[in-house]
Amino acid sequence: MNNANSASALSKTKAVEVETHPFAPVLPPDATVMMMGTFPPTADKWAMSFHYPNFYNDMWRIYGRVFFDDADYFRVGDEKRFDPERIHDFMFERGIASCPTVKQAIRETGNASDKNLTVVTPVDLDSILPQVPKVHTLFTTGGKATEVLLNLLAEPPAKSKYPKTNQNMDYPYQWQNDNNQKVDVTNLTLYRLPSTSRAYPLALDKKVVAYKDFFKKIGKL
Repeated sequence: MNNANSASALSKTKAVEVETHPFAPVLPPDATVMMMGTFPPTADKWAMSFHYPNFYNDMWRIYGRVFFDDADYFRVGDEKRFDPERIHDFMFERGIASCPTVKQAIRETGNASDKNLTVVTPVDLDSILPQVPKVHTLFTTGGKATEVLLNLLAEPPAKSKYPKTNQNMDYPYQWQNDNNQKVDVTNLTLYRLPSTSRAYPLALDKKVVAYKDFFKKIGKL
């Protein structure tokens, strides 16, 4: 194989390995809080084309119970899927944004496990935050998303200083202008909430309590 063909094959291999997050951020202009996860499962696991698309991920059951006391509030009848339009409208009504921490990644084992996810391109907060200027609180749904966000700080903390599940910390994100000069600091608060994956060893009722306590604390309930 000549060098040109080798380069072409390598390029194709890389294109297959590096995935771009398939869902656009949900950015209500009046949002005051932003949910930040990592990467969805492969498309064969989707029940809808929207954030947290796996029917067996409990994110939208938790939201249903927290806000409406009904785990099936966002479910489509008896079908094994949720209604993305209903979720989208709810988020705009309640001022809750959703933006992944990862734009591009490599699935080292071909699944949705954060443990085996290599981040290629993290979220560009400089382009996201101006679209949600009222946001004062970020919350992550697991350790990987927390790690990605904290590594965007001008002075990333040691891992021993990361917030544990159900804890929070100041998030002094430092902006950069077009010349990569640091120009300002946004004083946000970062909360870490339990993963809604069923692989995370915590009962659904306890996850609901954690999310309900959080939304009460930030004034959404």
